[in-house]
Amino acid sequence: MMDLDEARSFLREHHHAVLHTYRRDGSPQLSPVAVTVDDLGHAIVSTRETAIKVANLERDPRASLCVFPDAFFGPWIRVDGTTEIVHLPEALEPLVDYYQRVAGEHDDWDTYRQAMRDERRVLLRITLTAAGPDVAG
Repeated sequence: MMDLDEARSFLREHHHAVLHTYRRDGSPQLSPVAVTVDDLGHAIVSTRETAIKVANLERDPRASLCVFPDAFFGPWIRVDGTTEIVHLPEALEPLVDYYQRVAGEHDDWDTYRQAMRDERRVLLRITLTAAGPDVAG
């Protein structure tokens, strides 16, 4: 199994991912997302409160991410964990932090904050429990 700190380092550098959550019937729901890591070592993702993945995570907080480089091919990792959904207004400043970690500085933070409110954004905070791949091949 991959060391979780090694996985966190990978997520700090590579932000493209596919998020796996569980539908009501247990089948996979897959969503392309941008991911990074907060100061406490959680994987973090921004999404809309109305997204199916949020409903899935409210019912079953288990999540997995397949994270890969911008070029798609090359090194990749899988991380698994348990998700906490942070809703507005508590999510607002963590969403600013998320943006800075993924994209850098914004031209107008007041406009960004209003867009987060208008879009009903939430922050998915995933406590990592495992990482891989476990074997090559």
